[in-house]
Amino acid sequence: MNTTLQDQVGGSKVDASWVVPFAAGRAADKNLLGGKGANLCEMTYIGLPVPPGFIVTTEACRAYLAEGDVPEGLLDEVMASLRELERDAGLRLGDPTAPLLVSVRSGAPFSMPGMMDTVLNLGAMPATVPGLIDLTGDARHAWDSVRRFAEMFGKVVLGMDEEVYTHQLREAVAAAGVANERELDAEQLADLANGHLAATARAGAQIPDDPHEQLRMAVEAVFRSWNGSRARAYRRVEGIPDDLGTAVNVQVMVAGNLGEDSATGVAFTRDPATGEPAPYGDWLQGAQGEDVVAGTRATEPLHTLRETFPDAATELEEHLHTLEQHYRDLCDIEFTVERGKLWMLQTRVGKRSATAALRMAVDMVDEGLIDQDEAVRRMRPEQLEALLHPRFADTVRDPLTTGLAASPGAAVGHIALTADSAVARAATGRPVLLVRPETSPDDLEGMVASQGLLTSRGGLVSHAAVVARGFGIPAVCGAADVVIDAKAGTVTIGDTVLHDDEMCSIDGSSGMVVAGEMELVPADDDPRLERLLLWADERRVLGVRANADTADDARRARVGGAEGIGLCRTEHQFLGERLPLVQRVILSEGEAEETDALVDLEARQRQDFIDLLTEMDGLPVTVRLLDPPLHEFLPDLDELLVAEARGELDAQGEKLLAAAQTHREHDPMMGTRGIRLGVLRPALYRTQVRALVAAVADRRRAGGDPRVEIMFPLISTEAELIWAVKLVRDEAAEAEVSLATMIETPRAALLAGDLAVHVDAFSFGTNDLTQMTFGLSRDDVAGRLMPRELELGLLPADPFRTLDAVVVGELVRNATAQGRAANPRLTVGICGEHGGDPDSIKLAHAYGLDYVSCSAARLPVARLAAAHAALEVTGPADSA
Repeated sequence: MNTTLQDQVGGSKVDASWVVPFAAGRAADKNLLGGKGANLCEMTYIGLPVPPGFIVTTEACRAYLAEGDVPEGLLDEVMASLRELERDAGLRLGDPTAPLLVSVRSGAPFSMPGMMDTVLNLGAMPATVPGLIDLTGDARHAWDSVRRFAEMFGKVVLGMDEEVYTHQLREAVAAAGVANERELDAEQLADLANGHLAATARAGAQIPDDPHEQLRMAVEAVFRSWNGSRARAYRRVEGIPDDLGTAVNVQVMVAGNLGEDSATGVAFTRDPATGEPAPYGDWLQGAQGEDVVAGTRATEPLHTLRETFPDAATELEEHLHTLEQHYRDLCDIEFTVERGKLWMLQTRVGKRSATAALRMAVDMVDEGLIDQDEAVRRMRPEQLEALLHPRFADTVRDPLTTGLAASPGAAVGHIALTADSAVARAATGRPVLLVRPETSPDDLEGMVASQGLLTSRGGLVSHAAVVARGFGIPAVCGAADVVIDAKAGTVTIGDTVLHDDEMCSIDGSSGMVVAGEMELVPADDDPRLERLLLWADERRVLGVRANADTADDARRARVGGAEGIGLCRTEHQFLGERLPLVQRVILSEGEAEETDALVDLEARQRQDFIDLLTEMDGLPVTVRLLDPPLHEFLPDLDELLVAEARGELDAQGEKLLAAAQTHREHDPMMGTRGIRLGVLRPALYRTQVRALVAAVADRRRAGGDPRVEIMFPLISTEAELIWAVKLVRDEAAEAEVSLATMIETPRAALLAGDLAVHVDAFSFGTNDLTQMTFGLSRDDVAGRLMPRELELGLLPADPFRTLDAVVVGELVRNATAQGRAANPRLTVGICGEHGGDPDSIKLAHAYGLDYVSCSAARLPVARLAAAHAALEVTGPADSA
């Protein structure tokens, strides 16, 4: 939910009141008048042709919802404003000789198109038909207005089933032998209108004859629609608070359905899909606005309006230009032509696609309409992410299931249930989707060969999620409804059974899983993006680094704008063809055998570091010593036991089984990992340090500028950190390397001052810090507990996706303050997956951290979000 320039247009003119006429408000009053009402006031103020009306304020709505009844004095103010409207129009609501018709529309402070209720043609009843015919000379229009009012009032206010009226309409059209309701004559429309009224009465939901009572009931219905299911769902998706309430706009009706000399339409000042700087929209001759948006009639493109209404088209183009210049943004307009005269019924800052948002933000800077600050503000991080990755071409309304959006982008491929089959099918040129319960290092080649990954278990920092993000592969993880039977070759999701090699589609940006082959839209390649990101870089305070483990990762990260590597996970250098080397270390018996195995490992890792530092020359690189428990480098224990039972294990397999049993832990995320692994297998850590120090020396001899920081994982005590620092210094006494510790346990966060004196930097591993603070196993709760907690409102957001500001955030804030108090030169960053989340980045900025580090795929989003955080602190630019 973003603030726009609309909030800055015009100063408030409103006095305290339940009801405000259009002439008394301005756009700046939108929290009180709602967006629609405030903009009607603004259009009135700048002299556009707006049918007169008044606004029942959001304060009145909030009072109504709190009290369960119309607040005292509201109806008196509504009737007083209605009398003024009647006097100005020369018509009266319900007058059989000179009847006034009004529309009653919702209007929340933030745009919620179609989510709340509207009643049109209020005052059109059989008793007012003679007066309507006298005013318009059109009996057909008069009865059509009654029909429309009866249907809308019945549905919106009285809760009638829409099908009741639709059925009557179909029968009337069929009986008349015409194509649609436009071809019904006045007498046929009269029968239909009276049929609607009778059907409503039969259902025990009488429409009152008194139009003033109709107005009261319509206003209350709009108030109630604020808490309707579709409105609440929309607010939840868009992040709009539930306590704002809606305003109600009561406006003189102008008729676009009077005949061939009347029309109605919707227009945008620019194309909201592409951003092309030309008016865009649809219109209909002889229709009302609901006909255009309902999709029941084929509309005409806006550029053809000139062929039928040349004067109105010229005037409309002038008003579109005026509005865009005034609001300095894309404007969405509803208009009506009544007997050749143009009326402006509504404007708002228009919704736009991600492609259009980028183009308009940059183009409007070039046109001098907005400045660079505003351009950066207008591009939302989620829009930017949509541009960076392939996405579904069509909206998916009923996916098979939804898992965790683990790695962005959409993918389509043939289901492969094993890594080997993924590799084999990819070799034939076919796109592959690897579907596994979870992945392990053994699956790496299959993962790399696949277009996308789907797992039924695991969270946002599971092996599948981390590797997928590192390689830029779309992934959906923790989809608990997915049941995989590799032996039977099936994937069951609810009542749907997919088979091995069948086509399937996933969207790693939303977590959706779809049967069959969805059409994909490729990532955008617009040069405007780099311009916008450069503007963002100039405004952000936070540094943005990448989580990158290999030279290829580092190359992608540098292209993406990374200012260094905030986390190099050395365990990822042991995957694929290196896995047997690590297994040799694990299986070694005695110091001599372990030393021999480590020699090969050290040589390989030394070259890895040389390649990595070459790509990141001149930029900081933080290398974390080995973190995961050793069982992660071994085959799955259950699979080994099955193989043993079948007699399929050779001597090497028997050794792997024994090792897997030895290293199996009940809670590996809390077990022998991080610095604890180093304590038990110090030779592993010494090998890594020697390889890294040698790589630094090689790069310096080659004229490079390596800037290395060695980081210790999962430190909990000062004694552990002192031990680790000594280990490094013993191996790298002469090397110019910095030292850092991860802050991943609450104990470390609370002892930050004691730890800071021993190192040069802190890096908050917020994945583990969240897990240990909440006492939740992140991978186990991801697909089952977390969705339920969010559904019930027990958590405001998934704490493994967005940093918990209440406790985890406070640990980060306090540890940063303590650490810097003890060591003023301390560098502080976040390297957990939160480093790519816009809301978490905002917190990192507020806490005064030096940088965030995220996967290469999310670097542009992080750069933009960091700029948003800085601009939010400085506030919007003056828009005089």
